[in-house]
Amino acid sequence: MMSKKRTVWIPALIAAVIAALLAGYYFYNSWSNGGGMHPGEGGGPPGGMKGHPPGGEQGYGELFKTFGTLSVFLGAAGFCWYWFKKKLKSPSLIVRKIGRLLHALHKPLGWAALLLIAAHGIYFLVTKLQDHKIYSGLAAFVILLALAGYGFFINKIRNRWMRLVHRSLALLWVPALLLHAGGSAITAVLITLGIGVLIWILEKWASRNVQPAA
Repeated sequence: MMSKKRTVWIPALIAAVIAALLAGYYFYNSWSNGGGMHPGEGGGPPGGMKGHPPGGEQGYGELFKTFGTLSVFLGAAGFCWYWFKKKLKSPSLIVRKIGRLLHALHKPLGWAALLLIAAHGIYFLVTKLQDHKIYSGLAAFVILLALAGYGFFINKIRNRWMRLVHRSLALLWVPALLLHAGGSAITAVLITLGIGVLIWILEKWASRNVQPAA
């Protein structure tokens, strides 16, 4: 029997509060440093400090930045499953095929995004701990970690709220990404929205080409 207990929301709410506190501390540090960096900018130490992580910005630093960017787009690809979730019987063959593919890849994409962002975060925690942008990254990671946790247990805990909590965390991850990743997150959001519009166009086009039954 499907449980209706709302207690499944508690871990998500705790994660949201922790993320909000981290984001708040990020803004506090930005303002206390005379404006500091803007969301999604840079990555260098505050106060004009010089220096680069081991390997240089063109070495390991760039590699782990790329891991962070990839995680954003993998997360966006996983999110696109929601556009296709109710389209598995779409009149458009393309929409149906992509929907089935994303259904199969939804969880692997989520785990890949989590692993990449963890590697990205650990590297910069070690090499740029004084950079206040770390806190916006931690806020995004906390939400993604909770999101992955609910995704893991979604078929193991029979509760009517599990999927809603999972979707809510996915939506909450978006502003956290925008705060931390800036331009790459904006691009990922625009692509995701564009895919939603493309699905609508493909379905309209397919519906018009379906021959009525004799």
